Amino acid sequence: MIYSTRQTPILVTGAAGFIGHAVAHRLLARGERVIGVDIVNDYYDPALKEARLATFAGINSFAFERLDIADAEKMRALVNDNNIVRVVHLAAQAGVRYSIENPFAYERSNLAGHLSVMEACRHAEGFEHLVYASSSSVYGDKPMGGEGFKEDEPANDPVSLYAATKRACELMSQSYAKLYGFPQTGLRFFTVYGPWGRPDMAYFSFTQKILRGEAIEVYGNGQMARDFTYIDDIVDGIIGSLDHPPAHGEHRVLNIGDSHPIGLMDMIETLEKAIGREAVKIMRPMQPGDVTATYADVSKLHALTGYKPKVMLAEGLKKFADWYRAYYGPAS
Repeated sequence: MIYSTRQTPILVTGAAGFIGHAVAHRLLARGERVIGVDIVNDYYDPALKEARLATFAGINSFAFERLDIADAEKMRALVNDNNIVRVVHLAAQAGVRYSIENPFAYERSNLAGHLSVMEACRHAEGFEHLVYASSSSVYGDKPMGGEGFKEDEPANDPVSLYAATKRACELMSQSYAKLYGFPQTGLRFFTVYGPWGRPDMAYFSFTQKILRGEAIEVYGNGQMARDFTYIDDIVDGIIGSLDHPPAHGEHRVLNIGDSHPIGLMDMIETLEKAIGREAVKIMRPMQPGDVTATYADVSKLHALTGYKPKVMLAEGLKKFADWYRAYYGPAS
């Protein structure tokens, strides 16, 4: 069901982030009003976040609030003052490796932030649906067999604090759905990539180093695999989920990925072709918190929304490489 004629805006947290920026633009393109929220921290280059925000300039149906989602009082006021009944909550402290060095950043952004958003939603009159970002990392270091990871499998063995906070958010949402009766959907993202992406992701940092003539460090000795999912496909799944809320008082989790895991060395080879240069590779052992493989079973999301990824890795990395050169310049 499409709500494009509604006058109440949709709140998108993390609007200066990679996924939030893309979701906000898609919602605007279909005629929605959007209020974006972001603290614009320095986890990675704030200039990239500001550049994403600049793409909203002149769009009257978009408003931006620079605030910390963990500020419960301000979040509740924002939701109430604007009659918000739908929220896409994507703001979080990302990164598996960063969580080992800076654990308290995850306590505030991921735990207090998620609680703050839920509190604002549960006090909103006529609230309809909270869609929030979870992560494939909740599955832990699960062996990849012939089938994708399924949502009803146990997710009780996180190997990073980041994963633990994301699983905690799912449990918090489960309890709030039962206590306060508002529908919620948690989306377990699988390795999102594409233009305007995050510099801390491997494909992005590899591109930087290859173009500079620097060696890249390949962790896990190249024996890892990821379910790389192009940003446009991710946005399809997020908005499809938003438009199909669960019943009153229900909470669900859904995988959102490409469902075609790619080996790390194959990804690097595909990236080299997209860039037109070969990488100098230094093989390293797996780092703490990393998992060997990810593989999404997206049958539930497909049944609900018709979700079907369209962009394969070669096309997606070529689009990223073209964006990268346009944004940073050909000599980067």
